[in-house]
Amino acid sequence: MFLKKVTLLRDKIPHTDEYPFTIPAIRHLDSIHFKKPVCFFVGENGTGKSTLLEGIASNIGFNPAGGSRSNIFEADAPESMLGDYLRLSWLPKISNGFFFRAETFYHFASYLDEVDETGFRDYGGKSLHQQSHGESFLSLFANRFYGKAIYLLDEPEAALSPARQLTFLRVIHDLTKQNNVQLIIATHSPILLGYPNGQIISFDDGETREVSYEMTDHYTITKYFLLNREKMLNELFKED
Repeated sequence: MFLKKVTLLRDKIPHTDEYPFTIPAIRHLDSIHFKKPVCFFVGENGTGKSTLLEGIASNIGFNPAGGSRSNIFEADAPESMLGDYLRLSWLPKISNGFFFRAETFYHFASYLDEVDETGFRDYGGKSLHQQSHGESFLSLFANRFYGKAIYLLDEPEAALSPARQLTFLRVIHDLTKQNNVQLIIATHSPILLGYPNGQIISFDDGETREVSYEMTDHYTITKYFLLNREKMLNELFKED
């Protein structure tokens, strides 16, 4: 691991009544200690997990729209000032890596079409636009991610089928087995959250706290639905 801790510099925030500090989990954030090479951010939509991930990416120097430090392109994506109020504690500090965000991936692929002169060597050998959505995601993960680096991923499962999510788990395993890669992943996928020995940070209930896999809503709701599908659907569709 390289990034050991992220701390909110609360005393430097000029206005806590402005976004993103109006998000409860961000407003109450003190610090998060990263204990394992793979850490997952989980929580309902709007709880701040993607916002914090973007803040970390911005602080490192990655393009807030996605990509590495050298990828310069623009996309319509919400950008917050959070990165200016974070302290990242490193041992050692690195700047190599990538910020993946599913919502701007199309723009990243278009940017590559304009600037790539290698025959898409790091992306499976062909334009990401010439691959299916899921194939292009996996091409990026399997070919572009390597070496001593930190990778921040916002909802990488967005275009992946359950089978492809299992393939991505193998990609994570292969990346981390050399002990020179760190991944922080914001996800809603109970499959990805099942990665063995991963750290899980919940953003629910207005705070950040470490939880076990079995404590996540992603696990409990999915398990209950699969075991009690008819009962759950009857309750869901019941007339008032």
